[in-house]
Amino acid sequence: MKLRDIIYLMRVRQWYKNLVIFLSIIFASELLNLVGLEKTFYGFLALCFISSVNYIINDIVDIKKDINHPEKRLRPLASGKIKVWQAIILAITLFIVSLGIGISLSGYFLLFILFLFLVTQLYSFFLKKEPFVDIIIIAVNFVVRAASGVFVIMVDGMPWLRLSPWLIICVFFLSLFISIGKREADLVYLGEKAVSHKEVFSFYTKPITKSLMVISTSLLIMSYSLYSFLSINQYLVLTLPFALYVIFRYLYLIEKGSEVTRHPEKVFFDIRMMIGIVLWLASSFLIVYY
Repeated sequence: MKLRDIIYLMRVRQWYKNLVIFLSIIFASELLNLVGLEKTFYGFLALCFISSVNYIINDIVDIKKDINHPEKRLRPLASGKIKVWQAIILAITLFIVSLGIGISLSGYFLLFILFLFLVTQLYSFFLKKEPFVDIIIIAVNFVVRAASGVFVIMVDGMPWLRLSPWLIICVFFLSLFISIGKREADLVYLGEKAVSHKEVFSFYTKPITKSLMVISTSLLIMSYSLYSFLSINQYLVLTLPFALYVIFRYLYLIEKGSEVTRHPEKVFFDIRMMIGIVLWLASSFLIVYY
């Protein structure tokens, strides 16, 4: 069992999804609070570890299907590079460490970790077979990650009062947008074999995914536009052009059949996307803090 196989099994490349926990501290104007930033970083690690646990369990369950998948057959478990019993020990260890970090940060945050774990397991065993429910659950998981940040930096009083409804809405529609885009990209890549890899593809067709993309894109743009216009900080509207560019660029990549849409972590290798994201982050930071 090699280190690179362990890293692959843990899906370290997927840890970027947990970066949404930093949105709470950024838009709560607490990013320069070093204590809060340190807590959020530990919260990020806890989310990464529990995410790895979920990925490992999913790989164990889907090992037979993955063997016949053109890409997934190369995964450590499907290829036999890591034994099932070794994966189980690793998952248990990561689970304990994640809960330990959660307890040290706050009881509320621990509940978020447990909720994320339970909902993901429900998704893996049951809900991923239900059309539309599958993408909604994925979006909910992203909202949980983002919202948990508030309960890391604000452990006293009633932290839920500092939870921005705009954060919930925008993160939900963004993750819905990405999830639907991935479904459409998978349909194009897998073709007729799509149903054999995921039962839910018997319901998703290209016309349906196209319609869902239009809906999710409209909702995402509308929600972020309203947030930027109605925000206490009126200058946030200046970030709208960068946000729109990122959305339009992603839509273009979907239509082009880019690998980025099937593997969103590869967005970091798309220079134009990264320029748009960096400009959005930089402008948001300057407006919120200066």
